[in-house]
Amino acid sequence: MHQPFAMTLLVMLGFPLAVVAEVPDSFEVDFQRDVRPILSNKCIFCHGPDAEERQADLRLDTADGLKADLGGYRAVEPGKPELSALVERILSTDAEEQMPPPDSGKSLSAGEIEILKRWVAQGAQWSGHWAYVPPKRVALPTHERNDWALNWIDDFVLARLEAEGLEASPEADRVTLIRRLSLDLTGLPPKPSEVDRFVSDEDPAAYEKLVDRLLVSDRYGERMAVYWLDLVRFADTVGYHGDQDHNISPYRDYVIDAFNDNKPFDEFTREQLAGDLLAGHSTDAKIASGYNRLLQTSHEGGVQQKEYLAIYAADRVRNVSEVWLGATMGCCQCHDHKYDPLTSRDFYSMAAFFADLDEAQHFKDGSNELPTKRAPEENLLTKRERQELRGLEQQIAQLDDNLITHTKDDPETRKILEQKLAKLKTRAEEIRKNARKTMVSVAIEPRTTRILSRGNWLDDTGEIVLPAVPKHLGQLEVGDRRATRLDLANWLTDAEQGVGQLTGRVFANRLWYLFFGVGISKVLDDFGGQGETPVHPELLDNLALELVQSGWDIKHMVKLLVHSRAYRQQSLEPDALVERDPYNRLVARQSRYRMPAEMVRDATLSISRLLVLDYGGASVKPYQPAGYYRHLNFPVRTYEMHRDTRQWRRGVYVHWQRQFLHPILKAFDAPRREECTAERARSNTPLAALILMNDPTFVESARVFAERILLEGGESDVARVQFAFREATSRMPDQLEIELLTGLLDSNRGRYQKDADSAAAIVEIGLKPGHPELDLIELAAWTGVARAILNLSETITRN
Repeated sequence: MHQPFAMTLLVMLGFPLAVVAEVPDSFEVDFQRDVRPILSNKCIFCHGPDAEERQADLRLDTADGLKADLGGYRAVEPGKPELSALVERILSTDAEEQMPPPDSGKSLSAGEIEILKRWVAQGAQWSGHWAYVPPKRVALPTHERNDWALNWIDDFVLARLEAEGLEASPEADRVTLIRRLSLDLTGLPPKPSEVDRFVSDEDPAAYEKLVDRLLVSDRYGERMAVYWLDLVRFADTVGYHGDQDHNISPYRDYVIDAFNDNKPFDEFTREQLAGDLLAGHSTDAKIASGYNRLLQTSHEGGVQQKEYLAIYAADRVRNVSEVWLGATMGCCQCHDHKYDPLTSRDFYSMAAFFADLDEAQHFKDGSNELPTKRAPEENLLTKRERQELRGLEQQIAQLDDNLITHTKDDPETRKILEQKLAKLKTRAEEIRKNARKTMVSVAIEPRTTRILSRGNWLDDTGEIVLPAVPKHLGQLEVGDRRATRLDLANWLTDAEQGVGQLTGRVFANRLWYLFFGVGISKVLDDFGGQGETPVHPELLDNLALELVQSGWDIKHMVKLLVHSRAYRQQSLEPDALVERDPYNRLVARQSRYRMPAEMVRDATLSISRLLVLDYGGASVKPYQPAGYYRHLNFPVRTYEMHRDTRQWRRGVYVHWQRQFLHPILKAFDAPRREECTAERARSNTPLAALILMNDPTFVESARVFAERILLEGGESDVARVQFAFREATSRMPDQLEIELLTGLLDSNRGRYQKDADSAAAIVEIGLKPGHPELDLIELAAWTGVARAILNLSETITRN
C-alpha cells in the first residue's frame, strides 16, 4: 500500500521533529523508498561493500551486517529501537559516539532520524536492492473511476493518484496533442495542414492513425537516435589532445536505421558490442561494431601505449555499465565501489571482454591528419545506400535486357533507353565511390588483463583476470572457453540466464523519461545505492517485463506509452498540484519543458521551410562564429561551413566537435559526449536567448520565414501575424498577442524607414537567396516580427 507522497516528502526533506511527529503512527516506513536512501547517502560510505575503507568491521548494506552480533549487541534489534546501537548512535550528542561523525561532512536531519527509528520499531524489514530484485508482473490496481484508463499504464497511475487524494488532469486539446506527438516522435513541429487534418478527423481511431503515421516516418529514427548517441558518446572527433576528426558517421546512420526499422533491442545490442563476432556478420553489423571505437582517443606523438590501453579499457567499462546496466562501475577502476556490490575485480574482468579489440594499428598509424587514421577502418555503404544501389542495379539489368531484345528496330526508343541507362549507371557509380570510411571492430588475440591497484597502469603485480560479469549479477556459462564480447551482449539482454530484466528496467525507465519528462526512477544512469527508488515501482516492473516479453520491441513500447491517458493529459500546473508534486513524479499532468538543442534548431528551420530532410550521410557543418577553433592545434585548423543545402539539415547530422561543441548545441545543453549522458540538463540562460536572437541560423530562418509571411500570410498585418504565430506555435494568437506583435511591426517599420542600411544588413544574412520582388523595408520589419515569434518560449517548448 502506498503511503501518502506528501508524508514521505515531509520526513525526507528534513522538517523539524515536532512537525514530523504529527505524522500518524500508522505511517508505514518502506525500506526501499525511505530507509535505503538514508543508509546509502549517510552511512554506507564507511560501512558498506568497500572492505578497505570499512570502519569498525560493520556493514549496513546487508541484512546480515545490520543484525550481526557485534559483541553482545547489534546495530539493529528489530522492533526494539531502545536496544539498537544504530538508534543510540544517531541520537547521541557526544561527538565521540555520534553517527555520522561530525567531521565526516554528513549529518542526519530530524526527519531522517525519525524514519530510521520508526523503521526499527516496525520490525526493520529488509529487502534486496530494488534494481537487482527480478521484476514481476503485478496485478492491475483498482481505482474508483472506470472511464479514464485507456491501457494498463493508466490503471497504475490513477490508482496512485487516488491514494494521494489527487485528480488526473483533463485530456489536452487536439492541437496540443498533435504538437506533443510530433515533437516527441519526430522532433519536428506539425504543419498547420497536419493540425487541421487531425483536429477535423472524426474517426475514433484518429489518434491511433496519427501515432502510426509518425512512427513510420524517417524522422522518428532521427529523433530517437539523438538520445542513443548521447548514451554511447558518439562524436565526430577523437576528444583528447588535438581533437582531430575521425571516421564514424556511418555508425550514426546505422542507429537511425535501427530505430526506423524497429530492430529488436537485443539484436541492436549484439551488433554493437560484437558485430564482428557474429557468424557471417553483415555490413550493418560491421558498421554497428564501431560502437567499440566511439571512445575518446589520443594521437599525440608521445602517447604511452600501455597507459592509453588502460584508459580505453576503463572508458569502455564505464560506458557499457551505464548504458545497459545503469551501474556506475567507473568507481571500481581504483577501488571497490563505496555504495554498490561492485569490485575492482568486477571492473577489470569486464575490461577483459574488450581486450581482443585491435588497437595496435591505431597506435602505429595515428597522426595529426584530418581525419586522423584510426584503423581498423573499412569503406562501407549504409543500409539505405545499399538498398538504393541494388534498386539501380536491378533497373540497369532490366534496361540492358530491353536494349538487347526489344529495340533493334526502334532507334528512337533505343536512344531514350540508353540515356536513361547512362544516368542510372552514373548514379550507381556515385554511390559506390561515396562509400564512407568508418571505424570497425576487429578481434585479435586478447591482451592480458590485470587488476590495476588504484588504477595504476604501471603496476604489473596485479592478478590476471579473464572476462567475467559482475559477481553479484551472476556468471556466464561458457564452460572452459574464454568468454567473448558476444557472450556479454547476449547476457545483457537474456532475461533467463542473464540480466535482461535489469536491462529492461533501465530502458523502460529511459523511455518513460523521453515521453513524460522525468524517469520513474529519476537517476537514469545509476540504479545503484546513489540512485533513486522508483516512485511507481510496480509500474516500472510491468514496463520492464513488457519490453522484454515483446521481443525487445521499442516501437511497441512507444505506442504503449503515448496511447495512455496519462500521456494525453494537459500540462497545466495548478498551484495546489505544484505544491504537492512540483516535479510531476505522480503524473497528475503531463510535463512541459524546453526542447533539446537539436530540436530547437530543427523546429526553427522547419517553420521557415529551410529544413532539408535528406537522410543519412556525412556530418554537416552549419554556420559557426569565425575563430571559434583558434585554440585547436595538431593540426591548426579553420572551420569551413557548408555552403550548399547541407547547411539546413537536421541537428542529428551536425558535426560533433568534442572540445569545441557547436555554440547552438552548447547553449542548449547538448553534451560534449565524452561520457555517457542519460539525461541532459535543461538550463535557461541569457546566452541561449542571445543565440536564438542572433545566430545566423536563426536570423536567416527568421528572414526566410518573413518572406513566407509576406507571400502566404494574407494582405493585412493582422492576418499575417495570425499566419506566422500559428505556423510557429500551432495555435492562433489571442488579441493581446496580436496587439504586441503588430506594435512591434510598426516600430520596426519606423526604424528601418529611417535606416535602410540596417534593413539591408539584416535581410542579407545567410546563404539562402532572398526574394527579389519583396520590399526591403517590409521584409526587414517582418523579419523582426519573425525573430520575436521564433524566440517565444512556446515555440521551443514541448507542452
